[in-house]
Amino acid sequence: MLSGRDRGKIGKIIKVESAKMRVVVEGLNLLKKNKRPKKQGEKGEIISIPRAVDYSNVAIVCPSCKKSSRIGFNLLKNSGLESKVRVCKKCGANI
Repeated sequence: MLSGRDRGKIGKIIKVESAKMRVVVEGLNLLKKNKRPKKQGEKGEIISIPRAVDYSNVAIVCPSCKKSSRIGFNLLKNSGLESKVRVCKKCGANI
């Protein structure tokens, strides 16, 4: 996360909402919600639900340098075929 109260924390992306340009990150931007008891004798509880965050507030962490970075693309030529490969802008390693 790049901004907000969870700035600097790392988590996995659970869900991508491409139409709204938002992502849900596991364990970050949590909303506490009261859950009422459904049956008699059951207790109510407070549960934490992760909420969606804008794309611009999230960055990918490079597995080799362990830093948040931007992504670039390189073309690899294998036996006449070209394929795109994601590359870390800081260290140049393949992601």
